Amino acid sequence: QVQLVESGGGLVQAGGTLGLSCAASQRTFSSYTIGWFRQAPGKEREFVASITWSGGGKTYYADSVKGRFTISRDNAKNTAFLLMNSLKPEDTAVYYCAASRYGLMSAIDYDYWGKGTLVTVSS
Repeated sequence: QVQLVESGGGLVQAGGTLGLSCAASQRTFSSYTIGWFRQAPGKEREFVASITWSGGGKTYYADSVKGRFTISRDNAKNTAFLLMNSLKPEDTAVYYCAASRYGLMSAIDYDYWGKGTLVTVSS
């Protein structure tokens, strides 16, 4: 199994920048697509971004974050990252990292999940 632990959440003002990290316990981390999802109170969990393991990593982004967020990974350190720029109050949510063999954007395709880290953006 793959154990994932997110870190880096916190309080930031609108327009600010915050970076999230996702550390994996397995050395086979590089075989998985890594996705970031978020869930705000009263809302469904939604896709944010993902990055594949093949090549240098193909990235995918939700339209709501495209151009503002950047996903990356360091397979040698079994770590994935989400750099969030130009944050908006509507970005406030619990952010989860997840791992999948084949999934890209659908939460049901992801096999392993972290416990989440809270990001709060104030206006």
